[in-house]
Amino acid sequence: MNILVFGLGALGTVYSCFLKKKGHQVVGLAREPLAEIIRKKGVKVTGIWGKHECKLDKVITSIEQVQDKDFDLILLPVKSFSTEDAIRQIINIISPNTYVLLLQNGYGNFEIASRFISEEKIMLGRVIFGAETIKPGESKVTVIADDVILGSPKNLVDSIALEDFAQIFREAGIPTLASNQVMKYIWGKIIYNSALNPLGAILGVSYGKLAENNNTKLLMDSIIREIFTLLMAMQQETLWPDAETYLKDFYGKLVPSTASHHASMLQDIQNGKKTEINALNGSVVDLGKKFGISTPVNEIITQLVKAKEHMISNQKDR
Repeated sequence: MNILVFGLGALGTVYSCFLKKKGHQVVGLAREPLAEIIRKKGVKVTGIWGKHECKLDKVITSIEQVQDKDFDLILLPVKSFSTEDAIRQIINIISPNTYVLLLQNGYGNFEIASRFISEEKIMLGRVIFGAETIKPGESKVTVIADDVILGSPKNLVDSIALEDFAQIFREAGIPTLASNQVMKYIWGKIIYNSALNPLGAILGVSYGKLAENNNTKLLMDSIIREIFTLLMAMQQETLWPDAETYLKDFYGKLVPSTASHHASMLQDIQNGKKTEINALNGSVVDLGKKFGISTPVNEIITQLVKAKEHMISNQKDR
């Protein structure tokens, strides 16, 4: 397959490396100086999936450099706040045979993409393995809580095509399944990330530490219960019938399997970068207003992360 990986951060590095090692034609897009480093040294993955490294077929800094290439698949492992910009850039290279896979956190990415691309060509991926950037072009896979889930929110992507893509990723070494209920999984990740990522970023601790502290547990409980109330109003089903069932799984299974992981939001804060808070707790707040559901804890958490983001950014600018 001809594959474009739009963004060679932690997740993009993992996908580009594994897919290239399996024999696919992989082009990666990155900004300079990262692009030049990867051209020279290739991409590398370490961690729980072993050591892997390879050279990509091409590393570009602009879509104009591949205008004449026909891609079967374009992966977008970019931050949620960059979704629209990324989609606008790739529009002109999407052929009738091209599928776009959004590998992002939060809510709203599909809605943005579908304004520009046919919904029959958009797939969502629920990614719940952790990858951290060790150095430019090198990622470490730290944890995995479950398989990646691929799907179409409105089940408009052909089921055979979905399964074919899932098999391609499995064969490359990334555990992946196709589902006709992908939004249940997407919302499961939104709940999980909304409870853990902001508090992990504010307090600078791992997921496990948050679950050990009664104060942060109370906050996470409230975040989760507010989201389930919202989902009931939206008539959006999840893999759990109610908040209490989810909380049992959250503390009994989900957090223990990723206890040592630090949120990417923490890394963003530490590096003075913009976070994805608007696509997580911020989206919960916005949807709450739309559906008439009060979400005070999610709103406070959103404002705290934005305040920390702003303060750290100002410190780095001095």
